[in-house]
Order: sequence, then C-alpha cells, then structure tokens
Amino acid sequence: MAREDRPRLDRRAQPKARCIACRLPASHCLCALRPHVDARAGFCLLMGEFEPLKPSNTGWLVADVAPDTHAFPWSRTTVDPALTALLADPLWQPYLVFPGDPDASDRVVTGKLLPVPADASSDRCDARRPSSRPLFVLLDATWPEARKIFRKSPWLARLPMLSLQPTHASRYPLRSSEHAHYLCTAEVAAMCLALAGDDHAAAVLDAYLDVFTDHYRKSRTQVPVDGDDAAHRRLRVLAGAGPAREK
Repeated sequence: MAREDRPRLDRRAQPKARCIACRLPASHCLCALRPHVDARAGFCLLMGEFEPLKPSNTGWLVADVAPDTHAFPWSRTTVDPALTALLADPLWQPYLVFPGDPDASDRVVTGKLLPVPADASSDRCDARRPSSRPLFVLLDATWPEARKIFRKSPWLARLPMLSLQPTHASRYPLRSSEHAHYLCTAEVAAMCLALAGDDHAAAVLDAYLDVFTDHYRKSRTQVPVDGDDAAHRRLRVLAGAGPAREK
C-alpha cells in the first residue's frame, strides 16, 4: 500500500473516510469481528497493481484468518528476493492455484496434497516436499490480470499447479466475472484450506466472507448492520469453536 498513490475507492459514491485495517467506512468497520484461528496451510498472494487498495479485495480476509499469509506485488520484470526465498523455504511446499490450462497439464496435482507424484523429478516442476506444510500461491487480481500473471511469470512454471474444480457458482456479489465458476480470492482460499485438512479455518473464512460482504453492501447504502443476523451468529460460533491463536 505504501508504494501506491492512486486509491481505488467506490466510483459511484463520494470518497469516505475508511478504516485502514478493513478498508470499510468507520460506521461499518469489521475489525472487531476479525477471527483468530489456527491453520497448517499458508498462503502467498501475488497481487495485481491496484488490488491492495480496492475495498472489495478479499485477499485481506485470507490474511485475517490464516496467520501465515504473505503478500507481494507482481511485476513482469522483477521478482522480490523475499518471494524467491519463501518459495524455496523447506518449511513449505508451494502450489500455484490456477484454473486448468492445457499447456500445464503435466504440472497439475490432483487428489490429496501429501503424496509425491510419479513425475516429481520433472524439470518443469519442483520436487515435492511431502513433509512440508502446503503454501498456496494465489493470483490475487482480476481474471484478465491473473491470466497475464500466469502467462508472463516463467518462474511460476517450476511450481506444482493445483487446479480446483468448484461445484458451485461464486456467491461473492461485489465483483462480476465472465464465468460463474470463477471464485473470488477468499472463496478459493477456503477451498484450499479444506483440501489441506484445515476444515475449521475453511469454514471460518467462508463465514467471514459473508459478514464482510454484508458490511460492504450496507455501507454503500448507509444501512445499519444487524450484528445478530444469521451470518454474524455463524461467524461468532465458528470463530469460538476452534483453538484460538494469540492476538
């Protein structure tokens, strides 16, 4: 955020003073509802140019729920040394999460994440680290931007690729997509958590996304939030059901 000087606020409304933590107007701030849960999996967000400043971005929600979340701005010409070090860290087994691509079929990982595939020695794909924690690399951008990042980042070609197959359309109404099965970043992250066995964290992230969506939509029409509706009750129950991490 410190690198950007072109804030992307709601274009159909006058700019409002926003909370620097949740990006929502103070009247609809979400910070008091931020859940604290444990997750074995981690995330690496490669963010589009203005994505960190968009109030509708859901990568922030992933970072709120999953304690081991890292974020880097994407560049076509340079790669942050900290990103390179993260992907090479033996603590983690990185997986690039992206919809199926015919040219990358030999990299696609299916089924459980822990077994090492037969072609793990392939030159196009890093050797899998079965004892490491999964690190999901998400392209946090618009779909045209995500495709550009995928095509123009040859260093990503070394990573095993996880191609998720959603069984339902996206329920995130704050952004539209050309395909109903294209999910927002938080929805994809929740699927990844479930695949990694972090079922409780996945459920919390899903509930948190619903509450964020409610706060965001009501902030645009100046409708007060009902903190005791079904979405808020579900988040409170789930956030209090698992082992909490220290704040």
